[in-house]
Amino acid sequence: MPKIAEELSALDVKRLAHPGGKRNVLFSVGGVPGLHMQITPNGGRSWVLRAKVGTLRRDIGLGGFPGVTLSQARDKAREARAKIESGVDPVEERKAAKAALVAAQRRGLTFAKAVEKCLAAKLDAFKNAKHRQQWENTLAAYATPELGKMLVQDITTQDVLRVLQPLWADRTETANRLRGRIEAVLSWATVAGHRHGDNPARWAGNLKELLPAPSKVASGDNHPALALDDAPRWFAALQSREGSGARALELLALTATRSQEVRGALWEEIDLDNALWVIPGARMKMGKEHRVPLSNRAMALLQALPRLEGNPLVFPAARGGMLSDMTLSAAMKRMHEAEAAQGRSGFIDRTSKRPAVPHGLRSTFRDWVAERTAYPGDMAEVALAHKISNAVEASYRRGDMIEKRRRMMADWSNFMDGKVWGGQVVRIG
Repeated sequence: MPKIAEELSALDVKRLAHPGGKRNVLFSVGGVPGLHMQITPNGGRSWVLRAKVGTLRRDIGLGGFPGVTLSQARDKAREARAKIESGVDPVEERKAAKAALVAAQRRGLTFAKAVEKCLAAKLDAFKNAKHRQQWENTLAAYATPELGKMLVQDITTQDVLRVLQPLWADRTETANRLRGRIEAVLSWATVAGHRHGDNPARWAGNLKELLPAPSKVASGDNHPALALDDAPRWFAALQSREGSGARALELLALTATRSQEVRGALWEEIDLDNALWVIPGARMKMGKEHRVPLSNRAMALLQALPRLEGNPLVFPAARGGMLSDMTLSAAMKRMHEAEAAQGRSGFIDRTSKRPAVPHGLRSTFRDWVAERTAYPGDMAEVALAHKISNAVEASYRRGDMIEKRRRMMADWSNFMDGKVWGGQVVRIG
């Protein structure tokens, strides 16, 4: 048992001063065996209880002064000594409590926060900034609205199904990618200690039993396409609509490009003098620069667009950022609904009978080349920025047939505008 020191008053404690030197000094304050005031060379003050715990000598911190008063320090010291006498080590107890708190906080991570942390941790897994942005956009558009506020530890297979089922039939490829990205986020959360147990977004032995295989639902190019005979009527209806979404959809149709390429278009990529849009490889699905010849209609559209000072985007959203993929989809959906409301069939895919979607316009263009023109198929594939499937041909192909494609895109623009009699175009060369 340590020697009981003279019991100091609060005023006595306040008057204690460091005697000089570079080390911390301890002053016994009495009242409880082993209770000391510790003073650092720069004047910092704190309470320390010196006690033997089992076979160990412990210096147990009880808080700083004056935040913890002399009276409170003595109460804390008595509680600590009572625990020691009952066989509890206050230091180890405190460590265990802190570890439990950290574990509880980790388990309290929401899905939205998990997405942020996962993306930050997996920077080296992405080919480029565009790839990372695709991940982020897909999760933000489809998963976060349903799962964002949920704790990752609480997410079940049924929650993941709630996200995937509305997309699985009509946007199978997108839904399948989304599933894989949700699985990756939850896998990261498990390894990082934020959840435990099976991954509810896993396919094998899990969602595979509840959803039809993607290959059975539809092929990779299953996006409902606008029927060729409906294209001029659809394009006329589109031109009567206002807003950035409608204009972006119009350029997408005229250039047969992808949604993300149009939505992310920058003014610096547009060469109005040479009627050319040069999309850098970093923004292309195949990672290669793509040159797009602009028809007169596309040029007129771009020249009429306002430019926002300080914003490089051709089609900025209302708040200044990039338009969402849903903006274009919603514009096309409203056009279909407006037609249906007037008793017409709307704008539907000829085969699937589903409403046409923006990406399906690329299929419409491809059908037009094959069925209404004599332009070669490989020229259409170049226009669509598809990979050349023939390895030998790809190794010899250096040019992109830009001038021939310029004539093809002008004819496509005329067809969409309803200026080609009978829809027949046969020019080539």
